Amino acid sequence: MRKRGFEVVEAYAEKNIHLPQRQTKTAAGYDFEAAEEIVLPSFWKLLFMYSLGQIKAFFDGAKCHEEEVDQLLKPRLVPTGIKAYMGDDEYLQLANRSSNPLKHRLILPNGVGIVDSDYYNNPNNEGHIQFQLMNYGLRDYTIKKGERIGQGIFLPFLKADGDQSVDRERTGGFGSSKR
Repeated sequence: MRKRGFEVVEAYAEKNIHLPQRQTKTAAGYDFEAAEEIVLPSFWKLLFMYSLGQIKAFFDGAKCHEEEVDQLLKPRLVPTGIKAYMGDDEYLQLANRSSNPLKHRLILPNGVGIVDSDYYNNPNNEGHIQFQLMNYGLRDYTIKKGERIGQGIFLPFLKADGDQSVDRERTGGFGSSKR
């Protein structure tokens, strides 16, 4: 009987994806790799470009579209090509690699990610795990396919006294449990 583990999602089945692995015998986290090359733009460069656009718009009498700016400055999703299965009373915590901020100026803007057990094989994206990353460095950063981008730790969770479980099934993928 399977308890917890990783599988490659169908869309990446033929793309030489490595399952996450621990790097030492006492490591808690399983290292995830990027499934494809992704350029993470510099937050500061985007902000500078936006500021220049605002100045130009002001002098041209044009309007700047806040929705476009919002899209530019939001975190990027870095695909892993991996999905995870686990028990109903467990979750997979996604964390940044400790070297990412120091060496590459990459952060997880949400601090940690939570992958619930019912995310596995959901109909929207098969449970594909992606890391939200932002680049606060001065230059764009290219994540190469196969580069380690984060780690996952399987953890149990507890329910509060009087917990009233919701009888609702997951209906979507990433960020879908909103009301």
